[in-house]
Amino acid sequence: MYIVCLDLEGVLVPEIWVTFAREHGIPALERTTRDEPDYGRLMDYRLAHLRRHGLGLRELQETIAHMRPFPGARAFLDELRSFTQAVILSDTFEEFARPLMEQLNWPTLLCNRLETAADGNNITGVHLRCPQTKLTTVRALQSAGYETIAAGDSYNDLDMLQAGKAGFLFRSTPAIRAAHPELPACDTYEELLAGIRRAMELPAPERKGEP
Repeated sequence: MYIVCLDLEGVLVPEIWVTFAREHGIPALERTTRDEPDYGRLMDYRLAHLRRHGLGLRELQETIAHMRPFPGARAFLDELRSFTQAVILSDTFEEFARPLMEQLNWPTLLCNRLETAADGNNITGVHLRCPQTKLTTVRALQSAGYETIAAGDSYNDLDMLQAGKAGFLFRSTPAIRAAHPELPACDTYEELLAGIRRAMELPAPERKGEP
């Protein structure tokens, strides 16, 4: 019994904070988990810059409302879920995710929650589901009898990629790829689907028009 665990940003959708940074002209907010392995430090850095510029949840949600998944992401998920179970494990937040999940046909998402001031806009902190959210969740799935296969692109994905039967770096950085040659790297959804099928010891699917 298998379950595939996918990162969200960088794998299925663009980086929310990078998109927001470019819309508002704040290059400092382009820093992501591809650059900073310590997620707590990264979020403290992001919230400090939001406060400095007088921005909050409302402005972030306005950016997310017009974001779109990567081309092919929904078709990839639909095909993946036709032959196995899948869950998105992300360090994003419930307050961000709904418009993107709708466009991806409502896959299962496990993520975190923001803490806001009484005005509902000023972000004061983050509430993580559990420590080491991705690794802890993968371990819990394994304890429930699943073999896990995972794909991600950033430092905060490495634990879940290394903990299961197979892990794939998807459109990751040259530095992360070079540091982890043990993890197969791929750049297309077709390559990722093929790798997942191989890990599950499934035959390649027959395509229309093939004998």
